[in-house]
Parts: sequence; C-alpha cells; structure tokens
Amino acid sequence: MTAPLLVARDLRCSFTSGGRHVAALDGVSLTIAPGETLGLVGGSGCGKSTLARVLTRLIAPEGGSVTFMSDDWLALGGNRLRAARRHMQMVFQDPLAAFNPRATVGGVIADALRIHAVVPGAVRSKEVARLIDRVGLPSALLGRSIRDISGGQRQRVAIARAIAVRPRLIILDEAVSALDVSVRGRILDLLVGLQRETGVAYLFISHDLAVVRAVSQRIAVMAAGRIVEEGPAAGVIAAPSSSVLVDLIGAVPRLNGIPPS
Repeated sequence: MTAPLLVARDLRCSFTSGGRHVAALDGVSLTIAPGETLGLVGGSGCGKSTLARVLTRLIAPEGGSVTFMSDDWLALGGNRLRAARRHMQMVFQDPLAAFNPRATVGGVIADALRIHAVVPGAVRSKEVARLIDRVGLPSALLGRSIRDISGGQRQRVAIARAIAVRPRLIILDEAVSALDVSVRGRILDLLVGLQRETGVAYLFISHDLAVVRAVSQRIAVMAAGRIVEEGPAAGVIAAPSSSVLVDLIGAVPRLNGIPPS
C-alpha cells in the first residue's frame, strides 16, 4: 500500500476577533495520497483558508502535527525547509497579491526556476516558454507586467509558477471562485490534465461543491473548525451524513437529488 503524501493530525489554531476567542482549527485531521485530489468544502469562516496557511507554514498552529513526504513538516527549518518548500506549492484566489507587482509574466516563472535551481540557467528561458505554453498562454505575454493581464491569465501564470518547481502537492485555495464560468472550466481542465501528466496531488479548497465534485476523488467537509464528514466524492454526495453537506448540495441545483456519475 502506498504511503500517504501528507498526514495532518489534530491541528489547532485560534485567534481573537472582536474580543471573542475563535477556534479556526479545532482538531483537524486529514490525509492526502500521492496523485490524489482531496476536495475541501465548507461555508465562509469554517477554517478552510486557515488550514491551507497552516499546511503551507504561512502561519503556525498551536498544536498538532503534519507529516509531508515522510518528514515532520512543522519541525523543518533552515536549508531543509527551503529545499522542501518546492514540493508543496499554493495557488491563491487572487494571485496578484502573491506576485511582485513590478514583475513580468516571464520573470515570475523564471524566478521560481532560479530560486529552486530546477533547471540550469542556460535552459531557463526554454523552460519558461514550455511552462507558459503548457498552461495555454501565448509566449507574447512573457514580457507583459503581471498587473496588465486578466484574472484568468494571472491564475494560469500562478499555476505555471507552481508546477515549475515540480511539486508533489499543490494547495488551491478558492483558486477558481473569482473567475467566470468559461474560464473556470478551462482552468479545471488544465488542472486535471496536469495531474494526469505529472502525478501531482491537490488539496482543492472551495465553497462551490459542484466545482469540487468535478475534480476530486475524495471530499472532506468542514464546519466550525472541524472536519465533519469525509469520504469518496461520489458516495459522500449521494448519501451526505452532515447537515453542512446537505445544505451545500441543496444550494447546487444540478447536484440536488441527482447522484453523481
């Protein structure tokens, strides 16, 4: 049996808002297998984005553990952490905030290749051109400012940057929710194709159950900082056991009462 790629156990994280203590993560546990897509759904404020930031070490949890690629992920530091970071990448809802606003499209991708020494400098330009083509963008965009392209194009650049370092896991936090329907479909097709080609795993976070169902092998449901339901995507949607998932299914007409194929 293949070992899990990522195992999170009993993650806890809290903050204070308006003088009130909020448990953003209240003992969250999950696993992701190599090459798998785990969809994570739940309403606003349930802890999905906090979990993403804990897993990527953008914020530190107050308790719990994460094992990634057999390493104690939360204990890594220094050079070991810098080397390991290439294997876990993240794509945000609005990647503009994660980019250097003065950077060009080509520069964003080239920087990732340079920082992680993925390919020799002599072939870096060729690799940038390959990656931009792989995400379906024209090479004419390489010299454009990242601020001067559309939201859908920026999201493709963010995906190109993420896959440039050949990660084992990409965490996508509401990565398609701000896009129009036609662009969203093309991005989802791109992600599925990349997974088939490279074997990358995804943690796909969204409030949109229909989108999650389209790309995920398993689904986990969050509410109030906890995982309240988890299982194979088809089975979970066909027979929900939590009120949270029942409400999410009811909000999507094409899923309501229709077993997934």
